Amino acid sequence: MTPLGAKLRAMRRARGISLKEMAAALNVSSAYLSALEHGRRGVPTSFLLHRIIAFFNVIWDEAEELQRLAEISDPKVSIDTGGMPPDATELTNRLRDNIGTLDPEDLKFLRDEVVRRAGRRRS
Repeated sequence: MTPLGAKLRAMRRARGISLKEMAAALNVSSAYLSALEHGRRGVPTSFLLHRIIAFFNVIWDEAEELQRLAEISDPKVSIDTGGMPPDATELTNRLRDNIGTLDPEDLKFLRDEVVRRAGRRRS
């Protein structure tokens, strides 16, 4: 499941809306919406994302959060490490080979560490 998919599912369930109801309102198939929630589909188009925001009738911070989550929810990531140090290529390949075996707390730690260190370098 992607960050966007998890958020959509939580919002839908909190409002008591079925997958079929939401899909019909957005004029998409329930199979597509289910695949989007489960991370088997890529990031929705900006047009569909705006329809989702309108469907949930959210504004400002919550709408921005959905857009931010969409930006980090591509389930099929490709990383070109050409021209980077050898450590970048090794890290990328090790992550590719082992990400499925990591515990949720390990994933959270790695994510938070990457965000922290990237932010430190921008300052």
